[in-house]
Order: sequence, then C-alpha cells, then structure tokens
Amino acid sequence: MRVIFGVSPRSCGAGADAVGGEVAVFVPCLVRSVDGGGVPRLGHRLVDDYLQMVAARARPNTVLATAFDLKVFFTQVAKVPEEVTGADVLSFIAAQRQPRRGAEVVRIEDGEAGLSARTIKRRLASVTGLFEYLIVRCVVARNPVPQGLSTRTPSRAVRGVPLIRAPRTLPRVIDPDEADALVRALRTHRDRAMVQAMLLGGLRRCEVLGLRLCDVRPGEKRLFIAEGKGGHQRIVPVSPRFFTTVASYLELERPDIASTDRVFVVLKGQRRGWPLSAAGLDEIIAGARRRAGIEHLTCHQLRHTCFTRLREAGMALEAIQAQAGHRSIESTRIYLHLANDWLAGEYRRAVEAIDAQAMQAP
Repeated sequence: MRVIFGVSPRSCGAGADAVGGEVAVFVPCLVRSVDGGGVPRLGHRLVDDYLQMVAARARPNTVLATAFDLKVFFTQVAKVPEEVTGADVLSFIAAQRQPRRGAEVVRIEDGEAGLSARTIKRRLASVTGLFEYLIVRCVVARNPVPQGLSTRTPSRAVRGVPLIRAPRTLPRVIDPDEADALVRALRTHRDRAMVQAMLLGGLRRCEVLGLRLCDVRPGEKRLFIAEGKGGHQRIVPVSPRFFTTVASYLELERPDIASTDRVFVVLKGQRRGWPLSAAGLDEIIAGARRRAGIEHLTCHQLRHTCFTRLREAGMALEAIQAQAGHRSIESTRIYLHLANDWLAGEYRRAVEAIDAQAMQAP
C-alpha cells in the first residue's frame, strides 16, 4: 500500500478514497472561492458538511474562523476525525501553549508565552462543535474534547474545572481627549462618519461596513442594523453629529460610479466605488491612531468607549443592552465596571449609610 501526501497509513474513512491500493489521507487545506463568497472547505467530506451547517446559522466571518480553527487542529493532530482521541486533544493544547517568540517573551496580561487562553479556548470550541455534529451523525461514539478535569477525589461531588481558564479582563477604552484627537486625525468625511458610528452609536465593525443607504434614517436620527451579530436586527439611535458627517460624505465624496448600495465605499484606486472591506477600515483606524499619537486602538475599542460613556452619563443598563445588541444582560454588565463614577458612587452612598447608622447608635 502506498500513501499519498506522505502521511502515515490509516484506515480509509469518510475523508479518504482507496484507488488501486493507494490511500488518500485527509490533509487539511483551507480553500475559499475566488470572490470570497461561498463556504470554505478543508477537503474532508464530514468536516466540509459541518462547515456547511455552520454557514446556515452563522456569519461568514464565524464560518471562516471555524474553518481555520479546524485546519490548525487537524494539521497538528494529523488524523482523520474518526481516529482523534482525548490524548490528541491534550497534546494539541500543549502545542498551542508552546512559546511563539521565545520563552523569555511573555504577555503582560497573563504571563504566557504561547497563544492566548482565549484563542485556544475558541479553537477547542470549534473542535467540540465538529464532534458533537459527528455524534449526531453516528460517525463517532463520544466527543474526544474533555469537558473539564476534576481536581478533587472522586468520592466527593465536585464540578470539573475547565481545560482552559481564560482571564476575565476589562475591555480597553479611550478617554475623551484621545477620542477628539482621533476624529481630528481622520482625513475624510467618510472616515469620520465610520468612526462616529462606532464611537457615538456603538456599532460593530461589521455593522458599519454592512450599512446600506436604505438603513440610514436621518429624519429619525436612527440606523437600521440589518446584519447584526448572530443575524439579529435592531434599530438604534445615533447622535445628529453622525448624520451631519455622513450627509457631507454622501454629497461630496461618495463616487457617482458606485453601483453598490453599501454606504461606505472605496474612494480611490482600482476598487473605487466598491464596498469598503474590513481590512480597509482597519488600515484607516491604524493610520489615524498613529497620527493622533494613540498607542493602541481597535474598532471594538471604540464600541466599548461608546457604551462606557453612555453608562457614565446615566443611561440605564437595559437601554445600553438594546443599543449594543447584546442577547444577555450579563454581556452589558461589564460597562458598570468601566464607568468610573458608578462603583465609586455606590460605595460612597453605602459608606454614608453605615456612618449614619453608627452615629445614631447609643
């Protein structure tokens, strides 16, 4: 028997074909369509079927991230899905934790030299989802990804601890002076409108790029978000400053040759008039950040800054949840801790009440 692709011989499974005594072993190779649309493939029938299912219920970016996670996993494990064991998963975790830039280079956040715990946890979630799908299809009997490990004796009823414990850190925000400097560093009305949509309305990057002309409602001072996270739609109010800026962009800068109904398009070059990409928006933010002298800044950081400022101004947590498009109020509670005055105010009122009781005591 001769092995194609130089991989060790294995049983011929769903992703391998036996032709003339030769076995084609599954070698993950991420393939995308030329135009960027369609569902990515990895070359294994069951894995590709799973990606098709994910594509039916998730956004394209999520599908692509899932495909990449599975590619990394099966490249490391070098087995077809039917042969993956719990030991393979643990070996994968150990490999992901290996230093990337030398053992002496660590992140300040968690002191780790390998991939971040969040990245490893996300990759394990993608692998777990695949094997749950294979269980439903009766391809495998159990999921090789352990749900947790017990740290106490089996005689005591305890909950297992997670394989990967990701640190819970507060998101970064920028102060008002940095926000003003960023807006001044932007060179076009288009760029200012996009930043204001995130900084004043709390839109995600994908929501800004997904805005269509019919979604902008200047009379109501609101935006219709048709492509929110998870496919959820919502209508959100945005500051009049945004609508003034976007009106200047549409009147003075948006090319007449643009055939798309997307609001934000490329202004120069061969792609002039085409919808602006995520990479293009990131490049705009990076350039403005450097000109404004801000050390670190992302699109999502602008969104966090928006909700932090709204909470500091007294906006109710439930209203922020609706503005943000959070499905759970727990996702919104983080802005209680980011708002500087909330915790200090609550503590001050509690201490004053305690002191008042102490003074009244005989």
